[in-house]
Amino acid sequence: MPHSSPTPPLDVNLLPGTPPVLLAEPTGDAASWAAGYRDVLRTLAVEHGAVLVRGLGLRDADQTGAVFRHLATGLLTEREAFAPRREYSDGVYSSAKWPPYQPMCMHHELSYTLTAPGLLLFACLTAPDSGGATAVADASAVLDALPAELTDRFAREGWLLTRSYNDEIGASLTEAFGTDDRRAVERYCRGHAIDFAWQPDGSLRTRQRRSAVLRHPVTGRRCWFNQIAFLNEWTMEHEVREYLKDVYGADALPFNTRYGGGDPIGEDVVQLLNTVYAAHSAHEPWQAGDLMLVDNVRTAHSREPYEGPREVLVAMTDAVHLAARVPETRAVAS
Repeated sequence: MPHSSPTPPLDVNLLPGTPPVLLAEPTGDAASWAAGYRDVLRTLAVEHGAVLVRGLGLRDADQTGAVFRHLATGLLTEREAFAPRREYSDGVYSSAKWPPYQPMCMHHELSYTLTAPGLLLFACLTAPDSGGATAVADASAVLDALPAELTDRFAREGWLLTRSYNDEIGASLTEAFGTDDRRAVERYCRGHAIDFAWQPDGSLRTRQRRSAVLRHPVTGRRCWFNQIAFLNEWTMEHEVREYLKDVYGADALPFNTRYGGGDPIGEDVVQLLNTVYAAHSAHEPWQAGDLMLVDNVRTAHSREPYEGPREVLVAMTDAVHLAARVPETRAVAS
């Protein structure tokens, strides 16, 4: 009886300061190559937190979507987005619309939701002239490097995210919830442990408390898993923060974070978080055609400022279901 030929091993390049990089040499189309190496790539993402695949020559959204679907366990539909995206096809999105001159600080995608992606898939169709790398940081190393007093408090209390939806800054109500129907939005909020209040002008404000520390669903390692720093007012540029306060008021910023008990988070804490992230970051400049897998629990990611056109597609998969409240939770993969 004939035997199928084994999948050739992949040579992973491990260098300090960069995510693991492997060179692909597909003999056929990229989607078939991805299907053949699916389990290998997913294992590498869990083992290293992220893996960058170079050489697939990804060129368009259709080809990239086919690769994503081969690697995924089913693509997730984004809800509660903090910034708008273009949707190319079901579950295949552009990167979040964010000013190119501003960094997008380290965070775990949708870590404020009850169903977060366990795995992120990125593909670069157009590389910028400079900058724009999707950097990564080991969430377990970050947790270990932070002061125990701080992480213990967040582990006890969790973290609080407040949002005020408008049509000018961040994702609009319709972009975040997929509808502008008030009753549908209210049903979603009630079903996802989100406190909400409609304002006299018709806008919506929400509050949700989530765990800040999570155990990885496969390895059991404790990970610093949240968007405490990224969505905090002190991460904003000074001029942007003051402008938003003048326009919307200090209590109605488009988004902000607090300790789970409601106390404000000081600027020194946010600076510390971002400094520790930076000390544990790895990055590799995008090249057109690149693919990257990121374990969203094990690894935080960011986007560096850039110049020139940049097109990076994103998909999310491997849903992990999170507890609505503290104490520390363990992610459950579906």
